[in-house]
Amino acid sequence: MDFAHDERTVDLLGRVRDFIEARVIPAEARLDDELAASPGDWSFRPVVQELQAEARAAGLWNLFLPGERGAGLTNLQYAPLAEATGWSPRLGPVAFNCAAPDTGNMELLAEFGTPAQQAEWLDPLLDARIRSAFCMTEPDVASSDATNIATRIERDGDHYVVTGRKWWSTGAMNPDATLLIVMGKTEPDAPRHRQQSMIIVPRGTPGVSIVRPLTVFGYDDRDHGGHAEVVFDAARVPASNLIGGEGDGFAIAQARLGPGRIHHCMRAIGMAERALSLAAARANGRVAFGRPLAEQGVVRQWIADSRIRIEALRLLVLKTAWLMDTVGNRRAMTEIQAIKIAVPQAVQEIVDRAIQLFGAAGLSSDTPLAELYAGARALRLADGPDEVHLDALGKAELRRAAASPAAALPTPGAPVPA
Repeated sequence: MDFAHDERTVDLLGRVRDFIEARVIPAEARLDDELAASPGDWSFRPVVQELQAEARAAGLWNLFLPGERGAGLTNLQYAPLAEATGWSPRLGPVAFNCAAPDTGNMELLAEFGTPAQQAEWLDPLLDARIRSAFCMTEPDVASSDATNIATRIERDGDHYVVTGRKWWSTGAMNPDATLLIVMGKTEPDAPRHRQQSMIIVPRGTPGVSIVRPLTVFGYDDRDHGGHAEVVFDAARVPASNLIGGEGDGFAIAQARLGPGRIHHCMRAIGMAERALSLAAARANGRVAFGRPLAEQGVVRQWIADSRIRIEALRLLVLKTAWLMDTVGNRRAMTEIQAIKIAVPQAVQEIVDRAIQLFGAAGLSSDTPLAELYAGARALRLADGPDEVHLDALGKAELRRAAASPAAALPTPGAPVPA
């Protein structure tokens, strides 16, 4: 495994870091001002559109998407770039058109969409002319088990009729989120993983209601288009809006969530780096009881442990990216699950230590730490809770152990081969 950055990655990483430092982080204060000036508006603010125009002109656009439609980067090449955007999760990813849920929806349409679907929906997303939402989670069932999804997608001649209630549909509060990708059941009596399908429901379809925004620890995430509860009341769409075939929804969801999980982890490493940078600056500059916080042993231990965990988890993320590039997402599932469990937990703790160093200031909006904490904590539920991934990973490990008989181990007392 060689994780050294190639020449193209080195060039792009330098340009992305410069853009983040010179343009994105200074723009965070302006974003706050623009949000405060129009509290009822869920659309992107002018500062976002300006950053997008600058990034696109600089050739820093759609970096996440491989192939001709995107920047053509591998997962391993994209990883450090995504990490850099994580220094400003509010503005970094969206500035480069690399923000969820649009990234996952673009990947889904690029892989499974028909040419007509790609022309109508993917191309505008790639140009940032529209936004999108992914409507999978439901309030009335345990959506961590995707086979529980209760929304119905019923065939009626040349149309499908969609009926159900979704929530935590990220981005759906933004009026520019004209594309809703909905997961529901087309055949409840089919085998467990063949009951679900995915379908495109345009926002303006009769029967679609954006009910309310949801908050994360009090944050409305307006800079991301919010999180919405959405009701589909017999929303009728053409049969050509089905993505893939009937019964393909579960497999498509898994294909979408794999890259999404690693992208979250890449960005989360950047969040941890920013928190650690702030913590170190605070420790060096803050005096308590007659000496800098940096001279307190426990503070040094926090800083050291945070550095160790960041470095270790970055390597695991890079290994995961390398495996996805070389052997495919399915064979990299162990590592995908491992980073999905380990990275958000570690980042949450690293940010929490930084908050502790800042004291009450760390709880306020005077630093980005409180919002970073909320984001890291949310990642422990997004794309599947920790416990689901731990259970699946444990089962896989036990299967591997069962496939390697104990007889293959050295007999106690026998000489160990040199």
